[in-house]
Amino acid sequence: MTQHYRLLISCPDRVGIVAKVSTFIAEQGGWLTEASYHSDQQSQRFFMRNEIVTDSLSVDKDTFMARFKVVADEFQMTWRLTDSAQSKRVALMVSKHSHCLADVLHRWQSRDLDCEIVAVISNHTTLSHMADWYQLPFHHVPMSTAEEKARSNEALPELLSALDVDLVVLARYMQIIPESLCEAYEGRMINIHHSFLPSFVGARPYQKAFERGVKLIGATCHYVTKDLDEGPIIEQDVVRVSHRYDEQEMLKKGKDVERNVLAQGLQYHLEDRVMIDANKTIILD
Repeated sequence: MTQHYRLLISCPDRVGIVAKVSTFIAEQGGWLTEASYHSDQQSQRFFMRNEIVTDSLSVDKDTFMARFKVVADEFQMTWRLTDSAQSKRVALMVSKHSHCLADVLHRWQSRDLDCEIVAVISNHTTLSHMADWYQLPFHHVPMSTAEEKARSNEALPELLSALDVDLVVLARYMQIIPESLCEAYEGRMINIHHSFLPSFVGARPYQKAFERGVKLIGATCHYVTKDLDEGPIIEQDVVRVSHRYDEQEMLKKGKDVERNVLAQGLQYHLEDRVMIDANKTIILD
């Protein structure tokens, strides 16, 4: 695959941003293969993503960034430049449900997801064989008792730091993440919730959906915050259900939605297509 730099920009909206950025890239010899932007009328902010062929630039990355800072300062930009050649290091966290873990691992092995999975972490040993099959390190963080939960939650930050992860994916990890860890990985921890949020937050959403008699169930991929199931939403989808379905049939239907929504949300993040705006996301696809 062609190597790209990805330039992501957020700033107060005003006339001339696209022209200034595009002209700057052209002056550095940059070949733009993709340019996406969004002007948010409510917040009056502008969001932009550019893909630049790395080999087309006449300057190195450090020089590009130093020169672009002049443009960024003029427009009060929050910005970053990432390199598609540097795959993000990902840790997968899971409990007992295997469908999301299996799907992500398969897509990763098939190179459909561009990342480096460095470990599987679980509060159970049920799925350790899947990590073994993919020749990945497996870390058990028991949570069966209050004492175990306290020790494991205390050890998790050190473990993730030692793994040097860029992103944590909760692939049906059925534990509440400590507030300090949510803050440490703000914008870098993704969860799949088996409900079309904001409906049916918390545990047993399929049971709640069954009891409510809904006709659509769904799944939500979102960033984790200290507020349970209320982080910025990256991706969602739904599937129609019938009054004839019981909770187990809803669960079976929902698993397919969960897999696809997590994979799509993860891909958006890995490709640097997600920009967070307060408690919303802008997906520059």
